[in-house]
Amino acid sequence: MNLTIENILLVGSILLFLSLIAGKTSYRFGVPTLLLFLGVGMLSGSEGIGGIRFDNPRTAQFIGIIALNFILFSGGLDTNWKSVRPVLGQGIVLSTLGVLLTAVTLGTFIYYIFPLSGISLSFNESMLLGSIVSSTDAAAVFSILRSKNLLLKTNLKPTLEFESGSNDPMAYVLTISFLSLVQFPEMNEWLVILMFFKQMLIGGIAGFILGKLSEVTINRIKLDFEGMYPVLMIALMFFIFSATDFIGGNGFLAIYIAGVFLGNKELTYKQTILSVYDGLAWLMQIVLFLTLGLLVFPNQVYDVMGIGLLISLFLIFIARPLSVLISLAPFKMKRRRRMYISWVGLRGAVPIVFATYPLIAGIENANLIFNIVFFISLTSIIIQGTSLPIVAKWLDVTLPQNFSPVLAEVNEKIAATPSSTLQEVDILPEYYAVGKKIGELKFPGSTFIVVIKRNGEYIRPGGSTVINAKDRLMIYTNNMADYKKVKSCMKNANSNFEETAA
Repeated sequence: MNLTIENILLVGSILLFLSLIAGKTSYRFGVPTLLLFLGVGMLSGSEGIGGIRFDNPRTAQFIGIIALNFILFSGGLDTNWKSVRPVLGQGIVLSTLGVLLTAVTLGTFIYYIFPLSGISLSFNESMLLGSIVSSTDAAAVFSILRSKNLLLKTNLKPTLEFESGSNDPMAYVLTISFLSLVQFPEMNEWLVILMFFKQMLIGGIAGFILGKLSEVTINRIKLDFEGMYPVLMIALMFFIFSATDFIGGNGFLAIYIAGVFLGNKELTYKQTILSVYDGLAWLMQIVLFLTLGLLVFPNQVYDVMGIGLLISLFLIFIARPLSVLISLAPFKMKRRRRMYISWVGLRGAVPIVFATYPLIAGIENANLIFNIVFFISLTSIIIQGTSLPIVAKWLDVTLPQNFSPVLAEVNEKIAATPSSTLQEVDILPEYYAVGKKIGELKFPGSTFIVVIKRNGEYIRPGGSTVINAKDRLMIYTNNMADYKKVKSCMKNANSNFEETAA
């Protein structure tokens, strides 16, 4: 079936309905909803049971850019700045240096391993492929983390969401840069580096300035109907993206920064805007994955499964963990947290959208690159997306659901006090606190134990709760200085907080 004006609405409505039904039942089997959307698109394509022939990369890219506008902007609107601020440094390093290291490590591996497939890629083509899949996918991370409602310890969730929302611009700039080098090998590398810094700098500044102008516009303009304010926000979103791109900046970075800025300001009819955008973001995710599912030819993907699997496994188990390890080296963080951040390196629709750029440019190995990128995204969603809750429990970075009210209260405290933090302490048998009641330790009012993990079970503590050896305590405190004193109090014999503080 070829899509025409007469049947496009019929076909589109049927595909949308099937995607919603598939998404409704997917989590019974632990399958991410986005994978079902992609599957519906593939089954409906020219090589599936639907027989819909869609082979237009330019149209798919256009749909992808529109969808990413909504997804990134909505993600920014939902980002709590106060929860992000304590992990801002980690997030920025992951979304810049982490992406660069992933691209270079994976690109080098591709360059040396690809001849095994009988085809050789140039160094710039290898780096192009590595760059396309170098960032985590905002649509995949936002939807899977939020729909599974994982109660992650400390600041893991804002770190992961901020990274995924802010690292696509870096991958985009790397993709365009190496695509330019593939098309024009004689091009000066310094021009590429200059273009990179120009796009990131202008994108960041434009996002903040245009976000501020959008705030003023929304609050000062007087529209006749409440329902017109989400429409105004859509117009502003597209203006921010296109205006930033017009002046040479990165539009994806600009709309995410503008979204974060606006999401943390008081806006006229803000709840209406957020509710509408939440629905639109889901609609755009469905449309995007359906479109990309229609665009791919499964037989061509099948031909690259061997080399694609090697690249995908290297990305999941070596390139991503290595980039996270190096990027987060300057920060104090438990190994379990670093490992979980490494595992939530989901690839999804964004790399596939970026893979349409070589197709439109018409470079020699564009189809090969597109099919490999599609396979990498597919395996990432299957392997990593389905296992996020299991790995979180295995690494002990999550709390049981019955602690959600306590965690919500703590998150509010952390949001209100940027210097506050959650820290874990393992109680060793020789610690002074063993056998003592919590009330006897005389913690300051700014510090309290949120939860105790004992023999694989979680205990909500009170003042009369006795601390045992091998307990793991999650401690909230207003500042790290108090935390260090409390930890010293629990370690040292014949000591308490007041003595330690003195």
